[in-house]
Amino acid sequence: MSQADETRITQWLSDQRQAMLDLLRDVVDIDSGSYDKAGVDAVGARFEQFLASQGIETWREAHGVFGDAIHAKVGEPGTNEKPILLMGHRDTVFPKGEAGRRPFTIDGSRAYGPGVCDMKAGIVMNLFVAAAFKKFGGAPCPIKVLITSDEEIASPSSRPVIEREGRAARAVYNSEPGRPSGNVIAGRKGGVFMRFEVFGKAAHSGGNFTSGISAIGELAHKVVAIHALTDLDKGITLNVGLVSGGQSVNTTAPHAEGQIDLRYVDPADRKRTLEAIEKIMANPTVPGTTAKLEIKGEFLPVVQTEAAKAIFTAYQAAAKDSGLTVDGEFSGGCADSGFTASVGTPTLCGVGPVGGLAHTVEEYMDIDTMVPRAQALALSILRTQVD
Repeated sequence: MSQADETRITQWLSDQRQAMLDLLRDVVDIDSGSYDKAGVDAVGARFEQFLASQGIETWREAHGVFGDAIHAKVGEPGTNEKPILLMGHRDTVFPKGEAGRRPFTIDGSRAYGPGVCDMKAGIVMNLFVAAAFKKFGGAPCPIKVLITSDEEIASPSSRPVIEREGRAARAVYNSEPGRPSGNVIAGRKGGVFMRFEVFGKAAHSGGNFTSGISAIGELAHKVVAIHALTDLDKGITLNVGLVSGGQSVNTTAPHAEGQIDLRYVDPADRKRTLEAIEKIMANPTVPGTTAKLEIKGEFLPVVQTEAAKAIFTAYQAAAKDSGLTVDGEFSGGCADSGFTASVGTPTLCGVGPVGGLAHTVEEYMDIDTMVPRAQALALSILRTQVD
């Protein structure tokens, strides 16, 4: 790395503000809900088009249900040297038609639109950083780009890809949005998303009441017991966020179900809490009811190791040289960064452009952070020490 490399790359990135916004506009205006494979792949195609325009080869890892994983690499062909992995997801939580109802717009210093900060802006930033290294060189090792497709539903197809690529990398930068404070994310909770069903017996609630066994009654007891497992001092939270059940108002409910969100900090608490939930399922309060539990999706926590702390410290210094004051925050939210952190690869999350109010119609991205955050990431890569 030389001062000339830093100057060339940071200056080029400073000249790309409008080009970044143009690409961001294109992809925000394409619907890409997690279950909309066609839309997610259309966003991927636009990103592939940009990378091709920069002379960067891409390849897809196809999936029959969810969007394909998109890969790109900048560096000497055939090298076995471990790369730095730049990661991001292009799916959103929004339904088909949302982009047409409220397309990409700019109001003052903020950009709006579905997925604008979570996390299409982060992918745009990653691609321009990769393009800068393709154009000027200077990277101390290869740079790998991974664009996934289903993070908003706990990455059912992408998790094995992310874990594989994470194991092969020397470090991972996940470009989820920077915090509204301007900080990055040094740690995250893990999350387990579950569904449970309760089975009872139907009976006429007026004429044959005593023959019925209420699944809803049992579900109510289980919800109270599950919520009681919350331990805020340990960072453990339980939320039954969805419930349904019953057949009719005048029938004892033969069936009911609920969905559980578990968040935790310490991986050991995952096992203990799941065992407690399984015990609640196995021991009914309403005699005659039975229950079953299934895990629908899961994220792993981001725990800051010494190696990850070193990456954060280097990024923090690079950000300062880009005019940013950055600290590390802990987030109760989950992300794909947990998968790479959990395979032992130093991981830093939330390095994307600053934004907020994700998953809402007020979601925004601070335009003035796009270039400085790209420069900070590029400087951090340039200063990576390669053994």
